[in-house]
Amino acid sequence: MLHKISGKQHNSNLCFICGLKNSSGLKASFFETEGNELIATFIPTEEHQSYPGRLHGGIASAILDETIGRAIVIGDAGQIWGITVELSVEFKKPIPLNMEVKVIGRITSQNNRFFEGTGEIVLDTGEIAVVARGKYMKAPLSKIADFDPEENGWRVIVKDDDPKSIEL
Repeated sequence: MLHKISGKQHNSNLCFICGLKNSSGLKASFFETEGNELIATFIPTEEHQSYPGRLHGGIASAILDETIGRAIVIGDAGQIWGITVELSVEFKKPIPLNMEVKVIGRITSQNNRFFEGTGEIVLDTGEIAVVARGKYMKAPLSKIADFDPEENGWRVIVKDDDPKSIEL
């Protein structure tokens, strides 16, 4: 299925998932879709493995958690963020290293205080490798962390080769 991109979310300097200056991190990019879903892309390397040639399950869980949790930010300019309350993960297939991985997340329900969402890691074959369901508490970033956007390199970095659409 083709997902048209409508925007891109921020990266930071040192976050394990999105930090562009974290030498061991995933350096994931997050793309908002016209269908109000969020797609993350990254390429896992040897630093991210468990068994040789396979992405560590904890890292697969972390990228799903981040993608579902960030989906609440779509169209909100980052006013509300999610704090993970519960995360359930089901592993179906191994995820190879050194190939682009795509993760999709969406909000399935929400109220004033909480939201729930689901997500999947999709292999380049179109097969679903991992699925997750999560529950998150809503909070403004100022209540979650002592965060200086400038100091932390919090910005949207648009690249010439950013996709206009993503096939999943």
